[in-house]
Parts: sequence; structure tokens; C-alpha cells
Amino acid sequence: MAVWPGSITAITLFVDDLAATRAFYLEVFGLPILFEDENSAVFRFDNTMINLLKSSAAVSLIDPATVASPGSGSRLQLTLDVENVDATCAELTARGVELLNGPMDREWGIRTASFRDPGGHIWEIAQPLG
Repeated sequence: MAVWPGSITAITLFVDDLAATRAFYLEVFGLPILFEDENSAVFRFDNTMINLLKSSAAVSLIDPATVASPGSGSRLQLTLDVENVDATCAELTARGVELLNGPMDREWGIRTASFRDPGGHIWEIAQPLG
């Protein structure tokens, strides 16, 4: 099997309410917008771009596959490393973010907490234990 040429550079998340999700990413992550148009807003997390794309525009992008609705359940989780999960949870809560779970210590050696963005995507924050 051939070795893949590099890291994942972009992840496209389908969103029903681009304005609300864009505002969430600006407020919660504090990142500038790298690119935007009427159908998308792109943010850079270190070496990875997160593209928020209107669900209606995603149809032609993935055809013949279908775009799932946000209420159909999560099929992925995006993880961000942080220095202190508890402090980050306090900051997120102060910004109005509702935690799904955590902070909690996981048996595989990390402390985590999770939350959902307005598009229904699950984000996890994590720090190594010990």
C-alpha cells in the first residue's frame, strides 16, 4: 500500500445555519475567517482548515451520496489538544457553550470534555494525564 502524501489539510462540515455556526466558531474558537462566501466560511486550526459549508451547497459536492440531517446522530468527533481541560471548560461555559460530557479522565490516559456546535458536530477537548 502506498504511503499517503501528508496530513489532512481540510475538513468540510455541512451546516444548516451558516450564520449561527460561523458566529459560534468566531466566538468559541476566536479564530479569524480565512475565506468566506455566501455558502461557506473557512477557519484554520493550525495546519487544518475547517470549512463550514451550507448543507444545500453540499448536495452537489457529494452527489450521489446524501447529506444527513443534524438530528440523525453524530458520525464523527473532532479533537483539539488543550493545556487544561478544566480551565477550557470554564471558559467555554462562560461563552454559553453547553458541555455534552466531562471533564472526565479516560482510561487511555487523557482528560476530556465534549460539546456540540450549531451544525451538530461534536468537538472534544483533551489533555494528557500525568
